[in-house]
Amino acid sequence: MKKKIPILLSTMAIILAVPLNGIAEAAAKVDTGDTAWILVSTAMVMLMTPGLAMFYGGMVRRKNVLGTYMQSFVAIAVVTIQWIVCGYSLSFGPDFHGIIGGLDWLGLRGVGLEPNTDYAATVPHMAFMIYQAMFAVITPALISGAIAERMKFSSFLVFTVIWSTVVYDPVAHWVWGTGGWLKNIGVLDFAGGIVVHVTSGISALAAALVIGKRKGYMHDVMTPHNLPMTVIGASILWFGWFGFNAGSALSAGPLSVMAFVATHSSAVAATLTWVVIEWMHRGKPTMFGAATGAIAGLATITPASGYVGPMSALAIGMSAAAVCYVALTMKNRLGYDDSLDAFGVHGIGGILGTLAVGFLAQKVINPGGADGLLFGSTGLFSKQVIGVGVTVVYSFAATVVILKMIEWTMGLRLSAENEFEGLDLSQHGESGYTL
Repeated sequence: MKKKIPILLSTMAIILAVPLNGIAEAAAKVDTGDTAWILVSTAMVMLMTPGLAMFYGGMVRRKNVLGTYMQSFVAIAVVTIQWIVCGYSLSFGPDFHGIIGGLDWLGLRGVGLEPNTDYAATVPHMAFMIYQAMFAVITPALISGAIAERMKFSSFLVFTVIWSTVVYDPVAHWVWGTGGWLKNIGVLDFAGGIVVHVTSGISALAAALVIGKRKGYMHDVMTPHNLPMTVIGASILWFGWFGFNAGSALSAGPLSVMAFVATHSSAVAATLTWVVIEWMHRGKPTMFGAATGAIAGLATITPASGYVGPMSALAIGMSAAAVCYVALTMKNRLGYDDSLDAFGVHGIGGILGTLAVGFLAQKVINPGGADGLLFGSTGLFSKQVIGVGVTVVYSFAATVVILKMIEWTMGLRLSAENEFEGLDLSQHGESGYTL
């Protein structure tokens, strides 16, 4: 027994150890300004997920507010652990045939304080890793908007882990990982139009179709219970989006400034356009519509933010409002219950923004990109179409399979009694309001 203890301790040390070069040696290769910006951006993107919880939480009925919050909040914990253990290695690790990252960086072994020049040449590799973790966190949380008010919490936990591993990690490698096949053919996605918004939005549609409509949908009143909460959540998301997009420059410099300005330009254009469209269509402009328009503009500019100028960003924002508004009005006609419009805003917005890169990208803004159709290049647009098409098919099919497996093994939906009672009491034994 005494002999086994040192062996056990040595094995644990090997598993838990993270081989790092000395901090002094690493610091000599790091730009402190870029690193500071990435750390601030990481915190801003992390704040987006609680902001999403507020945005979604205000839109559901009062009996489901905490359950909706919980789905976003727990994603921070669950996905971060998955990312540290295997997700980062699968997404950004040494390439395996362009399809997936290898297992070299499991448990963050080999992810140290020196920069990895394949991804961010002036910041510690570990800073890049934790920044990317926040993208992985918010993506499955976005999907929760499509299945709000009717999915078992235990099933959502299992779905989040499997979906992150099977859908998010491979697509992130295809688009952003060194050696990823979509990256190799020239597909451009500056901050996650494909990786975050197309995957989550299309998966949200699949989830809404598989899990079915809420009890009483189209018959019972299901209006948002707290619109001020939704507006505050949208404002937090807007703030965090500057870290999401401008942070994706991975440096504090001209490109991050351009991405910052493009992000805001698209958001304001989409907000105002949505208000005008709604005013003309329904007779009155609503605060809910303005907030939804802002998020549509932010989602749509995401893939293009580091490749387009301010005027192009205004055009993208206006297009986002018009197209996403139509998508949301078509939902009831088509008969699917995407409760909080995850597909209509993020799926449609991500597709539109990714295709807009093929039209409006300029190498004069980002030499690492390409020129779009409007600036003389005919090749980029077709590549963007391929990137969107492959991601749509893969995300939809994989999500259906994952959800069906969970349905057959542990069930997806709340019972009719629990759905009537609400997520807060049936799943968590608490209430958001004691009035």
